[in-house]
Amino acid sequence: MAARTSSGKSSAKARPAYRCTECGNQLPKWVGRCPECNAWGTVEEYGAVPVRTTAAGPVSSPARPIAQVDGQVATARATGVDELDRVLGGGLVPGAVVLLAGEPGVGKSTLLLDVAAKAASAQHRTLYVTGEESAGQVRLRADRIGALSDHLYLAAETDLGAVLGHIDQVGPSLLVLDSVQTIASAELDGAPGGMAQVREVAGALIRASKDRGMATLLVGHVTKDGSIAGPRLLEHLVDVVLHFEGDRHARLRLIRGIKNRYGATDEVGCFELHDEGIAGLPDPSGLFLTRRSQPVPGTCLTVTLEGRRPLVAEVQALMVDSQIPSPRRTTSGLDSPRIAMVLAVVERHGGVRLGKQDIYTATVGGVRLTEPAADLAIALSVASSAANTPLPSNLVAIGEVGLAGEVRRVNGVQRRLAEAHRLGFTHALVPPDPGKVPPGMTVVEVADIGEALKAIPGRRSGGERAPGEGGERTARKPRTRASADIPAPGADHTGSPGRWTGEDGWDPIEPEAVPEPF
Repeated sequence: MAARTSSGKSSAKARPAYRCTECGNQLPKWVGRCPECNAWGTVEEYGAVPVRTTAAGPVSSPARPIAQVDGQVATARATGVDELDRVLGGGLVPGAVVLLAGEPGVGKSTLLLDVAAKAASAQHRTLYVTGEESAGQVRLRADRIGALSDHLYLAAETDLGAVLGHIDQVGPSLLVLDSVQTIASAELDGAPGGMAQVREVAGALIRASKDRGMATLLVGHVTKDGSIAGPRLLEHLVDVVLHFEGDRHARLRLIRGIKNRYGATDEVGCFELHDEGIAGLPDPSGLFLTRRSQPVPGTCLTVTLEGRRPLVAEVQALMVDSQIPSPRRTTSGLDSPRIAMVLAVVERHGGVRLGKQDIYTATVGGVRLTEPAADLAIALSVASSAANTPLPSNLVAIGEVGLAGEVRRVNGVQRRLAEAHRLGFTHALVPPDPGKVPPGMTVVEVADIGEALKAIPGRRSGGERAPGEGGERTARKPRTRASADIPAPGADHTGSPGRWTGEDGWDPIEPEAVPEPF
């Protein structure tokens, strides 16, 4: 029962409390396994939990109207790496804590060492603390990528107290810690990287950053499924969470913003990893295209949106006769379930026979296309490979393909068309009602997959090919369709109908002599 005090009020009886030595989780009673970290035999009694009440105390600074608060102290400062500044929203805000996570070997340490060197100056010192490498190893990388500065300080530490001591001694404007999972506090039990240790280290560094107005870049590890290792509380404590991704066999690296208190999270930074380090790519579309003198079958270009950034990418498809009962369906850089759906639509509504063929689809340059806007380009590349006929080299295709064969609208069509026009593409296949079209660009609206497949030269409606074109299979009789059901042939936004001629693109002709579209 509750005990009574001299004043007659009851007070809670002190009870023993239990705490997990691995993660610090407090429990009301003893259990064999901690429900927080699932560790066995780590729950121990550590005393009674007194009843605490918080009384009003002195304030650090009086509350003021928000209009009187000086916002200049939170102005972002550029890091010297334009692509990183794009994702951060202009640069690093004093006192901000940024968590950068990514798979091993993707280039996190290389990028942040370059940022630390470029951000260092006489007025703004930079402290780079490494817990995974020795100071000599970091110096070798700095020599290789040219990241040397007299105002860049380097320390190799794994103790939190030593890191805070370096901060007091150097007084940096920017702290880079590689990585937060390698630093441990002597005040807590548990190995470095544990939940309690990561929480304590992150909390101490965040307090130091806010008190000093020091920007902090923390490197974080990821788990096997790609999520940030450690407690989820870490992502809530920091101000910005960035994810560094890329295929280790490709040169392209992308930084995506997952959380940003100072800017938008729909920006993407593009980098190219090479022998001399890592460099920003203000125009990365060249990595995703293959330069050829003549167009080849099985390729189609599309424009994807990475955040708010349009990128022109190339989709390739190869079809060969299968030698096994179950034909192969292999993809690289594309979503396998999405490819299976597009192939079914192409065969059912486009009249392309795919049952006895091995089909290989891939992207160029290591880019991964997961958005539905690439469906139309995938369908055209597959049909082009089946017909053994190339698409026009100045054509891009944008649109989502539905199960009924319709071509649906996607977001950002105008931005995609503007990027394609900037790179010299003059013709585009888009869903109906694309909006404003760049001057000088011919845009053809297609309502279904059947209309889109007519862009392949020599292909007729219903999937029939001209005799002698594209392989040894015999042409299939086209499906009958009333002329009233066929849309107006290829009317573009310039008002002049025409047809595709393969190498020369769009060939305007007189309206009274309009043949079958494409």
